[in-house]
Amino acid sequence: MSAVIAAPAPGRSTELTSSRTRIGFAVTCLAVIAVMLFPLVVTFLSSVKTPAEASAVPPLYLPSALSLENYAKVFRYQAGLETYLFNSLVVAFLTIALCLLLAVPAGYALARLRVPARETVFLVLLSGMMVPYQALLTPLYLMFSSIGLANTHLGLAIVHTVLQLPFSVYVMRNSFEAVPRELEEAAVLDGCSSLQILWRILLPLSRPALVTVVLFAFVMSWNEFIAALIFMGKETRFTVPIMLVGVRQGHFGAVDWGALQAGIVISILPCLAIYLLLHKHYVAGFLSGAVK
Repeated sequence: MSAVIAAPAPGRSTELTSSRTRIGFAVTCLAVIAVMLFPLVVTFLSSVKTPAEASAVPPLYLPSALSLENYAKVFRYQAGLETYLFNSLVVAFLTIALCLLLAVPAGYALARLRVPARETVFLVLLSGMMVPYQALLTPLYLMFSSIGLANTHLGLAIVHTVLQLPFSVYVMRNSFEAVPRELEEAAVLDGCSSLQILWRILLPLSRPALVTVVLFAFVMSWNEFIAALIFMGKETRFTVPIMLVGVRQGHFGAVDWGALQAGIVISILPCLAIYLLLHKHYVAGFLSGAVK
């Protein structure tokens, strides 16, 4: 007499497959998160080691005792950490303001207005992203020196704006083009001018794009090193990246890894703070694009 084996129900098999897929996806996400967070955790642990442990060979991943000596060195370095943070914040916020001031009307004109050779102008603007910005620093420095903008916050912010503007215009133009033209036509029938349409209709609907421009402009300006090193000649005008290069110098030319890691942790915090403040609108931009 042959035994009869009951086959699993189709619905239960589908549920098991779906559950295994979700578990596999969750495990993969956790693995990626662990890989991404591992350097940050090692950096933080190195920053709270004693200078001797931070420079030990082979490296010690866990500190034997917590120490704030590295942070104290960073805070007391030359002109003081508050000076370098202030310089970086001023330059970053000037860069954000200039990028928004230029990218918003440029993106609106390229998206909505009848500009002659509009696509050609847009492509020429984007072609600036293909030019290595290091090749522009020498002529820019000579020009800024002749007009008194070298070694100033505004001069460095203008340089950072030049570097970030093509991407900012690209983001704003695409965002304005995604807004239905029917809304603009209805505003025209209500008597709105072009400026009122931009301010009351397009900008509120393009908030994720504005947040994207702000985030990218801030992070680029905050982390930029070469232009800041060339344009800032006074120690009291140095930004945080320049300070990090100086604070790592130990005795007899050795690298002070503990102070360097402490400086890196401090420099990460403003970027993390501005992202946490704006991530709601930033993620909303991705979700709205997915829904469309």
